[in-house]
Amino acid sequence: MGGVFGAVLARDLRISLRQRGTLVHHLLFFVLVVALFPLGTNTDETILVAVAPALIWMSVLLSILLSLQRLFRADHDEGVLTQYLVSPEPLALIALAKVVAYWLISGFVYVLAAPLLVLLLGVPVHALGAMIAALALGTPVLALIGAIGVALTLSLPRAGLLLSLLVFPLYVPVLIFGAGAMRAAIVGLNYAGALYVLAALAVLAITLAPWAIAAALRIGSE
Repeated sequence: MGGVFGAVLARDLRISLRQRGTLVHHLLFFVLVVALFPLGTNTDETILVAVAPALIWMSVLLSILLSLQRLFRADHDEGVLTQYLVSPEPLALIALAKVVAYWLISGFVYVLAAPLLVLLLGVPVHALGAMIAALALGTPVLALIGAIGVALTLSLPRAGLLLSLLVFPLYVPVLIFGAGAMRAAIVGLNYAGALYVLAALAVLAITLAPWAIAAALRIGSE
């Protein structure tokens, strides 16, 4: 089983690295959403620091929704997904490998870029650790939940709006506790509880989401 996981992971990483233009496009979208907010609102530093947690998490959410559209689309169009479906290897393991590859290329980049952006918003340096930890725990959950929605809407030609309607309610707990951890760190409060909840959500998502993605792929490909 580890062999097929590593093979799918390596294949998706190679394909993603060849498509650097797409990766840069998604990163620029994330940066622009954050950078244009202070320019468009003309607010002072106090307000920017107050809204920074929500702004960062909403930017991450929108960027992930934008980039998730390509998670299974190429495999579906090229017939690779059909081979996965008839393969004796566990489809859940293959789905997990694809989501891990997606997160390493896209989600992890947001984790690295976010600290630079929040510093521009005036967030104090001592809050960066909490923000990085929250993003590192929360973005895999967003990716796994989003992958379920992508798999369910795979056969639909224009599924962007439907995908958003499906996954937004499930994203709410991650946004609440992710932004809450960062907000607590900014004002000097204990944020460990929020991180524990995010860690629990991450474990739950890693345990259950691959099976849900596999079932959704079978439903979506019919």
